Amino acid sequence: MDGWPRLNEDSAMSMKYERIAVKPVTTRIGAEIEGVDLSKPVDDRTHREIHEALKAHCVIFFRDQKLDHEIHKTFGRRFGELHVHPAIPGPEGHPEILPIHTDETSTYIAGERWHSDVSCEEEPPLGSILYLHTVPDYGGDTLFSNMYAAYDALSDRMKDYLDGLTARHDGEMQYRGRYKDRVADDSAMVYPWADHPVVRTHPETDRKCLYVNPIFTTRINDIPRLESDALLKMLHEHCAMPDFQVRFRWQPHSVAFWDNRCVQHIAVWDYFPNVRSGFRVTIKGDRPL
Repeated sequence: MDGWPRLNEDSAMSMKYERIAVKPVTTRIGAEIEGVDLSKPVDDRTHREIHEALKAHCVIFFRDQKLDHEIHKTFGRRFGELHVHPAIPGPEGHPEILPIHTDETSTYIAGERWHSDVSCEEEPPLGSILYLHTVPDYGGDTLFSNMYAAYDALSDRMKDYLDGLTARHDGEMQYRGRYKDRVADDSAMVYPWADHPVVRTHPETDRKCLYVNPIFTTRINDIPRLESDALLKMLHEHCAMPDFQVRFRWQPHSVAFWDNRCVQHIAVWDYFPNVRSGFRVTIKGDRPL
């Protein structure tokens, strides 16, 4: 395992950080960013450094930030056009904002299995920026897993087999009837689906990564169902290996920004009946290749 590729060293080595401090959390994924106040406009140099840190570490974390909806959206738009969730409505006047809230009345949480956000769309999101203003005193961590490292750790024979395969990603099984507390009747809604490569190439780093997940991926195309089920089971277990992960312990007014193209994540519900609350903006992406 010591020979497995670590962080994106080309990106990390090419950028001399002048406006921010970047403190890696593990050698494979995750870094804390210091020296920036996201409530204020981010200048071009700071934006570029944050972008490079994201490419190098796949997910980055900020502490002690105070974001309202407009500030949150403004920061997200520095990285691209904002995405509107296909199933969950935003607060009035803010369709780009995704509420994340769990309390003593909740019967489920968002993201309780490993996934890449909204991978069922033809052009899945580039990334997500989650801001939590209220967190439990303990519990409620989010785990992130590096899909570059997951791909790199496969055998050469398995890589050869997977390259060129596509898989179906379907929002129906995840969304239909799930959000009755927010959408009174979704019977007329059509949820997205798409076929994506099992191994995608990141459009900015040109690195290969695995792109299947338990929430949205229903089958691998053009092989028998028995083989598809067995292969997906193996890949899901492989992607969830601790060796590829970082665990983020939230504090009030923390922000996590992850690259949805090369990262999966899972939210841990180990804090019931306590409150965990905040908002997410998501940045539009492009079709996986």
